[in-house]
Amino acid sequence: MGEFELIARHFTRPAPAPEAVVLGVGDDCALLRPTPGHLLAISTDMLVEGRHFFAGAEPEALGHKALAVNLSDLAAMGARPLGFTLALALPAADEAWLAAFARGLFALADAHACPLVGGDTTRGPLNLCITVFGERRPGQALRRDAARAGDELWLSGRTGEARLALALRRGEAWARGEPAAVADRMDRPTPRLALGQALAATPGVHAALDVSDGLAGDIGHILKASGVGAEIEADALPVAPALLALDRPHRLDCLLAGGDDYELLFTADPAAHAAVRAAGAQTGVAVTRIGRITAAPGLRVLDAQRQAVPLRTRGFDHFAAD
Repeated sequence: MGEFELIARHFTRPAPAPEAVVLGVGDDCALLRPTPGHLLAISTDMLVEGRHFFAGAEPEALGHKALAVNLSDLAAMGARPLGFTLALALPAADEAWLAAFARGLFALADAHACPLVGGDTTRGPLNLCITVFGERRPGQALRRDAARAGDELWLSGRTGEARLALALRRGEAWARGEPAAVADRMDRPTPRLALGQALAATPGVHAALDVSDGLAGDIGHILKASGVGAEIEADALPVAPALLALDRPHRLDCLLAGGDDYELLFTADPAAHAAVRAAGAQTGVAVTRIGRITAAPGLRVLDAQRQAVPLRTRGFDHFAAD
């Protein structure tokens, strides 16, 4: 199967494109028509075999995750998806693998009305790179530089299950539990698009990002961009049942420094507390107040007695020493 047959068979779809897509797969460029008066939101993420996923990973789940991690970036900005491109490096054109990968990819794309509008394929080590396009009205996008001292700090869903899933697959000695109970949190994360859009439309919600490399590390991006600090209340963090069997230090490591959660971490004025809870209820996503933004710089994690909880690690870094 040649390159163009591969594209035609697995990545060209006869369904009519949404109104925003003037020209999709098959030309030198895609042409998109954003809603008048809106800004484009654009993000790119790459998944590399051996770095982001194990060799031999299930291709349908890879198709889902490759798009989900990009849609999660749109969710963090409160943006509505318009479409995406896919750059795919393959060791070989394996028909069964491609069919499963495309099935996972398009199931999520269809669920969020986000069509494939172009891309590229080449031979090489397995590498999945997606660029996603979305839109948001000016002044409504959630940004990292908008947190204010006194804001409440909120988290959607729960963190830590993906880190436990990774530990169980690696056979790390501290890990306890049934792999099947947490596998989907690592393999098929849920982009919080509806929640992100609801929060962006909620007065008093200020800054946001998606948690991809660990909550304690990722919050640092908000703190640096906004020139503020934060306190996280360790006992306020929502804990999945699968993590209750872990000792407290490893449980906190999962909650605060695990990666691949793709939940939203955001700040809001205390006066917006009820509205934030309403946005969560409206979109069917649990939201939890886990701390507050402070004028004093730095991150402090506190226990119930307001004593500092030591952090053994802050999160994942691609270029940190192994």
